[in-house]
Amino acid sequence: MSNVVPTVLSQIDGRAKRLRGQLEQGMVVAPGCYDCITARLVEATGFGAAYVTGSGISMSALGAPDVGLMSFSEVLDRVKRIADVVAIPVIADIDTGYGGVLNVIRSIREMERAGVAAVQIEDQAWPKKCGHEPGRMLVGVDEMTARIKAAVDARADGDMLIIARTDARSTLGLQEAIDRAAAYGEAGADILFVESPETEEEMRTLNRDLTLPTLANMVEGGRTPILPLEELRALGYGLVIYPNSLTRTVGRMGRKMLETLSGEGQLANFSDCMMDHRELWNLFDYPSWVSLESKYAETAKETETAAT
Repeated sequence: MSNVVPTVLSQIDGRAKRLRGQLEQGMVVAPGCYDCITARLVEATGFGAAYVTGSGISMSALGAPDVGLMSFSEVLDRVKRIADVVAIPVIADIDTGYGGVLNVIRSIREMERAGVAAVQIEDQAWPKKCGHEPGRMLVGVDEMTARIKAAVDARADGDMLIIARTDARSTLGLQEAIDRAAAYGEAGADILFVESPETEEEMRTLNRDLTLPTLANMVEGGRTPILPLEELRALGYGLVIYPNSLTRTVGRMGRKMLETLSGEGQLANFSDCMMDHRELWNLFDYPSWVSLESKYAETAKETETAAT
């Protein structure tokens, strides 16, 4: 946090370079977030990066599952607010790039201006689907390669990371997914994301065959085994995301709180599961806001006194 103004008012540079440095030093863990509260929680608990989940945004902003209903402007607005409220690198899910290669170029430029350190782009056709649900349709390798090349050329900061995701595993098999990921790496992607491998052996195979850093997507109840971080590190992953673990926890605990209130008529037995008033406000730099206000109020008072 800035010692002059709260983070939300600061311009934070160099996050893409920092994320690259983290990847070079070892595996990066990026829990998912979907708004300012969840993003601050990720940062406050010491994680080095945050992943903005498209699914979480869709559910929280539209009340709809991840079925391709979010527009680019809606996603961009939420990403801007998240990147503005944390100092850690932010990774944004930009689905298919929201159109043709010209749309991809615009998406990259806008995300970069928003302060994003990395973007994830996938080889699905629009409307895209969740990577752990049926009904996904793929574009050809050439079309996805063009998306990657456009994204690489569009970034002004060469440190901004391009994550290429393929959803080929579920319909075309693991080898096709590996071949596609390799082609996307040759097109310029920095990190390769083979979505929904179904066994630990498949996870081992894709890391053995791909030379660039790979991404593991840990989705509770999804197609991919949920493995401890040390095992993911041993398999060779460079980046691990937990896109909706926090979303699911908020949903479960929020429901339990409301059921307790409804059933018991009070929340005295639930208070240990909550932040109190001051803890929540301090998560968002309340002392800094008060100090900033006092500073300028004192300046105004001194000016008024001098004038009289």
